[in-house]
Amino acid sequence: MEMKDKLEAITQISELMTSDMYFEDILRLIVTITAQVMKSHICSLMLLDEKKKMLEVKATQSVSEAYNRKPPLRLGEGIAGRAALEKKPIIVRDVKKDPRYVNKEIAEKENLSSLISLPLVVRGKTIGVLNLYTSEPRDFSPEEIRTLTAIANQAAVVIENQRLLMESELIREELETRKKVERAKGIVMQEFGISEEEAYRRLQRYSMSKQKTMKEVAEALILAWELKKKD
Repeated sequence: MEMKDKLEAITQISELMTSDMYFEDILRLIVTITAQVMKSHICSLMLLDEKKKMLEVKATQSVSEAYNRKPPLRLGEGIAGRAALEKKPIIVRDVKKDPRYVNKEIAEKENLSSLISLPLVVRGKTIGVLNLYTSEPRDFSPEEIRTLTAIANQAAVVIENQRLLMESELIREELETRKKVERAKGIVMQEFGISEEEAYRRLQRYSMSKQKTMKEVAEALILAWELKKKD
């Protein structure tokens, strides 16, 4: 692996920090870049569901339907689960022969041999695992392991940053919806001389009957009220 290729891969992943791409596209680009620089047969990215303590495949450059439908792993289960739990890379020369590997049928079908699983860790917290498979037995050199660790660390920061951005956007949208529903509720209370609770129930019933969100109902009501005031 050329030094320039290694630096380019890390740089490309770093640049995703400020990308306006969709989250799923960012994950796919991370595995694609990593697979290319490492000449990996299959590269996959699994994210940890903290509540369920399960790792799920969220992105892969593989066209294998069997691998893409691979069931989630419990934290500590299999190679990837152990890497996530122990927060350190785990290397297996041949997954078909390793008793810890839990998807041997897929390994046989897709001719998977060596595997390196690298935990994605941010501020001491594991958020997922980056997996690289080869079709032939391979000994990863110390330099390759350092490069992959750098890529995994950078990918973890990018993923966590995107998650925080999405969470802040959701909070912003929720606050905006709440404000609009409160205003719409006030209009209904004033218009019909009813209680706050009854006004909310009317908005809710209308939302369900029209199969519209509360935000959409509130926006339509506010617009109609403002147009009415201008007449």
